[in-house]
Amino acid sequence: MGLVSGVLAGVAGLIYQRIYTNALGADFSTIAKPVNILVVCVLAGLLASIGYGLLTKWLPRAGEIIFNFLFAILTFASILGPFATKLPLEIEMPELFPGLTVPMHFFPALAWFTLKPLFIKK
Repeated sequence: MGLVSGVLAGVAGLIYQRIYTNALGADFSTIAKPVNILVVCVLAGLLASIGYGLLTKWLPRAGEIIFNFLFAILTFASILGPFATKLPLEIEMPELFPGLTVPMHFFPALAWFTLKPLFIKK
């Protein structure tokens, strides 16, 4: 489940990066490298899978609710990173960087919540 949702999030991130670059002409591929996007999304999916498994094992009644709450909070907290990133001076249109990276931080959670009913049935 985690691997599949991570790959889906990574592919969505790569598609979004391509669309963003083509639409706005702002190429941040030297900073937000495509391979890094894919790796980070897969890691997020795998960590989510481990966290979900542990919480639902240790707390059978409330584990899923706690996991969903924590995943959402961590996802929102992760968007602070793009705003704090200091870009090199030679990067054109640095003000567009958060517009590229912030939505990508939501892709792992969206992929997880979308695919979970297909893989985990009660």
